[in-house]
Formats: sequence, C-alpha cells, structure tokens
Amino acid sequence: MYDAYNTIVQLVERLHRHFLDVLRAELRRMGVNDINAVQALLLSNIGDDDVVIRDLKDRGYYHGSNVSYNIKKLTEFGYIEQERAEHDRRAVQLKLTDKGMNLCLAIRDMQKGLAENLNTIGGATPEEMKDAETVLQKLERTWTDFIRYGGR
Repeated sequence: MYDAYNTIVQLVERLHRHFLDVLRAELRRMGVNDINAVQALLLSNIGDDDVVIRDLKDRGYYHGSNVSYNIKKLTEFGYIEQERAEHDRRAVQLKLTDKGMNLCLAIRDMQKGLAENLNTIGGATPEEMKDAETVLQKLERTWTDFIRYGGR
C-alpha cells in the first residue's frame, strides 16, 4: 500500500507541473502572452461563477499573496472584473470579463480534446477514469483530515 501511495503522491506533483506546461503550450498556440499558466488555471477555476477571493483560497486552489498578485494582473489585463460583494462589503467578488470567458472556454475545449484523446488514444475507459477520480478524492480527504485534525 505504501509503495502505491508514494507513487501516487509523486505522480500528483508531476501531473500538476505537466498540466501547467500543457496550459503554457496552449497559451502560446493561441498567441496569449500577457498571462501565465497559473493565471489561466485561475480563470478556469473561476469559470462561470462569481466568486469571492476568500473562496478560492478556502477551496485550496491558491495560497496567500499569490492569489492576490494573480488577481491583480488578471484585472489589469482585462480578464476579470472585481467588485465589492453585496452580502459583505469587505469581500471582493470576481467575475470573468468576455475576454476572460473566451479564454476559459478555449481551455475547456482543449480539456475536452485531451479527455477524448485519453480515451481513444490512451485507452483509458470511463470506468478507469471514475476509479482514479475516486482514489484521488479519498487521498484529498485523507490529507485534509490530517491538516485539520492532525496525526493518524
């Protein structure tokens, strides 16, 4: 069990870095050179939603000043809009602009193509994908519980 666990942990780390490389390549292909892969991923995670910056941090996607810096840059380049949340004037709500949504949709299309390639070329079945999703969700829960409640 430990060997498989260790392999998965290493794969998760490598896959994240590779996915950022995929995003970089797609941004280059599209001629988008004003934002980086992490910022493009942030746009994808915001998507159709109106989100508060705190929610992005709470979901565990981003940490501290990195999200603030990236939000600032995405706003400067016209990918997102910021406004005070009506329910809590201290909170800043984020929404994609048309420019941001167009990029988000292009990334979604790329993702759909990659998922299809994984199935047709890579030979991964929908059942295998569901099993992998389940295991990764359990791993996330294990780590979250460890962080929140400590030890074993």
